[in-house]
Amino acid sequence: MKEKNELIACRRKTSIGGQALMEGIMMRGPKMTAMAVRNTKGEIVVEEFETTSAKRPAFCRWPIIRGILGYVDAMTLGYKCLMRSAELSGLEDVVEEKPKKKKNKKGSAEPVEETTASQTEEQTSTEKKEDKMPAWMMTLVSVVSVVLGFGLAIVLFMLLPTFLYGLVAPFIEGDNLILNSIWKSGIEGVLKVVLLVGYMAAISLMKDIRRTYMYHGAEHKTIFCYEAGLPLTVENVRKQNRFHPRCGTSFLILMLLVSIFISFFIDPISAAITGEVLPLGLRALVKLALIPIIVGVGYELIKFAGRHDNALTRIISMPGVWLQHLTVFEPDDAMIECAITAVERVIPDDGSDNW
Repeated sequence: MKEKNELIACRRKTSIGGQALMEGIMMRGPKMTAMAVRNTKGEIVVEEFETTSAKRPAFCRWPIIRGILGYVDAMTLGYKCLMRSAELSGLEDVVEEKPKKKKNKKGSAEPVEETTASQTEEQTSTEKKEDKMPAWMMTLVSVVSVVLGFGLAIVLFMLLPTFLYGLVAPFIEGDNLILNSIWKSGIEGVLKVVLLVGYMAAISLMKDIRRTYMYHGAEHKTIFCYEAGLPLTVENVRKQNRFHPRCGTSFLILMLLVSIFISFFIDPISAAITGEVLPLGLRALVKLALIPIIVGVGYELIKFAGRHDNALTRIISMPGVWLQHLTVFEPDDAMIECAITAVERVIPDDGSDNW
């Protein structure tokens, strides 16, 4: 009983969060961010850098605004760490050079002079230095990639459902504007959820993605172990739950649900102001304009669910926990070690990660 009371007394909520990478984990604390990735030799390589948001002015931490900025940070930082982890883990070097043979004048094969390991590493290092892009170009590529990824998400989960509904609208809509609005928002919402779940289920079948999702599980379990006040050991982490209410997957589904809820009011407001509903094209543009609000509200909901544990927060977290069955898998011990290494580097000494 004494041990149980001590455990309850040291339970906490932390703002530390992370992301699964290629053969590793990125953990982001209030002051420092660290990524721990296993290289081709099985060693854990750690890289640390200062958390960007730590230097922002106070108004950037206002509700809604902090969610928008946090989402942008997560997208850009996540992409950079993902690309860096692919480099560290050797996944970029998918084609291995094989010993070649050359023919002499008589047509017989002569072995080419073999290079030593040190020579090979030196040559590879030289080639990488020659091929390495300038910092500004790397930043530009990262920004473009994030924008393209964001644009693809908009097309798949916002514009495509609107377009598909437009195909069936003539067969189900009548003269009642309110009923039409309910049909429109309801069908678009169902299509959004189906597309998201189908997409998550499809990519989870890929071998490399499945391993990344196992690292996702290691991230969640390690955070839970830290929040429980237990020593960060493989044994303690392994016992924890793999589904966390502050997961990025939960954030995605919450944003989707918020967008469905908001879309119910677009047509009634338009009808009240202009006397008619918006055309599908203009409706899609309104939805795009509302994305920052949707992101901000989704962030506040996920933050609220992460800070509290009651009936309301369990209801808020439920869709995300269900979806995490497709994106969070049980990790092995080596993955847990990476997560522990990363989180230990970002835990602040002053307790500034407390919620």
